[in-house]
Amino acid sequence: MKSIVLAFLLIGQIVMAAKIESIEVEGVKVPLIFEEDHRLPIVNTQIVFTNSGSITDTKIAGLAKFSAKMLNEGTKSMGANGFAEKLESKAIHIAAQTGSETFVIEIGSLKEQFGESMKDLKLLLKEPNFTKRSLEKVKTMTIGAISRKENDYDYVASNALKGLLFANTPLAQPAAGTIQSIESIKLKDVKDFAAEHLVRARVIVVVGGDLDLSTIKKELKKVLKLLPKGEAKPLPHYSASSAAKTEILKRETEQAYIYFGSPYNMAVNDEDYYKARVATFILGTGGFGSRLMEEIRVKRGLAYSAYARVHVSKSVSYFNGYLQTKLESQGEAKATVKEVIAKFVKEGVTQEELDQTKKFLLGSEPLRVETMSQRLNRTFMDYYKGFSLDHSKRELEKINNLKLDDLNNFIKAHQEILELSFAIVTK
Repeated sequence: MKSIVLAFLLIGQIVMAAKIESIEVEGVKVPLIFEEDHRLPIVNTQIVFTNSGSITDTKIAGLAKFSAKMLNEGTKSMGANGFAEKLESKAIHIAAQTGSETFVIEIGSLKEQFGESMKDLKLLLKEPNFTKRSLEKVKTMTIGAISRKENDYDYVASNALKGLLFANTPLAQPAAGTIQSIESIKLKDVKDFAAEHLVRARVIVVVGGDLDLSTIKKELKKVLKLLPKGEAKPLPHYSASSAAKTEILKRETEQAYIYFGSPYNMAVNDEDYYKARVATFILGTGGFGSRLMEEIRVKRGLAYSAYARVHVSKSVSYFNGYLQTKLESQGEAKATVKEVIAKFVKEGVTQEELDQTKKFLLGSEPLRVETMSQRLNRTFMDYYKGFSLDHSKRELEKINNLKLDDLNNFIKAHQEILELSFAIVTK
C-alpha cells in the first residue's frame, strides 16, 4: 500500500508541474505543453504535427517517414554535413521523425543555447535541403534499409498481420514503404507533403527544461510564424477486420514466427481503458506470469516468450501478439494461443491475478514518470487523447479500486478478440 500512496503522490506532483498553455500566432492558437525543470541546464522541445504520420500515406507508402529523413538532410545552403557540424559545435540536436499519426521535430540544447537552437531551426524550416542530390541519397539509404529487413522475419510477419487486419488502408503497408514505393518518390512529393502537413494549424508544442515560460513563448512564436497556417483535418479511423484469416509466408528459416491479432472495440477516450490495461497485462503484456507466457512457455515449452497487447489510438483500436516457436510445433502453438484467449474471455481472471497486477502497475508507476521526457510524453498523450491533466492519477485510483466482477464482466464483453487472424513466417 505504501508504494501505491507513493505513486499517487508523485503523479500529483507531476500534474502540478505540467502546464497547458498556448501561443497565439496570427490568429492561430497553438497549444503548448510545458514543464519547468531546473535539475539540469537543458531544454527539450518537440514540435508535433498531428495527422501527419504514416497514416497519411494514402498515395505513396513510406512518404511521411521519407520526408522526415529529407528534413534531416540539413539546409540547402549548408548541406547535411555543414548543418550537422554547425549544430554539433553548440551541442544542439535537431531531428525529425514520424509515428503512425504524428510528424515530430525534436530540438535539444543546453539552456544557454536555446536561442541559438531556435535560430538553427528557423534556418532549417526556411530552406530545407530538398534537392535532387538529397533525394537520391535518402532513396539509396532507405531502399538499402528495406532490403535488409526482408530477412527480419518479425518485421515480415508484423507487416503481413497488418495487411490482414487493415487491408486497403495505409496501415496495411509498411510505414517505411516498399522498394517500389520509395523508388517512385519525386522531389515534388516531398515538397507537397511538407506544404500540406508541416503547418501551424496542426501543431502542438511540447517543451521541458530549465527555462522560463516567457522566453520559450517569445522564441517559439518566431519559429511558428515561418510555418504556413494550413488546415487541420480530422484523423481517419480504421477498424480491424473481424474476418479471421491466416496467411502463411514461406522463407528459409529455422523458426516459425507467429503474429496474431483481432479487433478491439474501444474508443481512444474510453473511460474503461484502465480495465483493458489490467486485462491485457494479465493475458500477455506482463511477461512471466501472464497467461500466454505461462501456458506457451512454462507448461508446454513451445516458445521462449509470448506477448499480447492492445493498441488504442485515435486512428485504430486492435489486439495483437506474437511468439516464435519450432517449425514442427507451429500448429500446436497457434492452437494454444486460440485456446488461452478463448478461456480468458470465457472465464476471466482470478482475484490473485488481479491483486498481483495491481501491485505491479501501481508500484512501478514512479519508474514510468521519473524522467522529464517520460512526464512530458505522458502529459502530451493525455492532452492529445482529450483527457484532463489529472487523468493518469485518476486512472491509478480506478485500478486500485477495480473489483474482480467488474473486470471479468469487461473481459467477457470483448468477444471480438476471439476473431483472430494469423500471419506466420515458416519454412
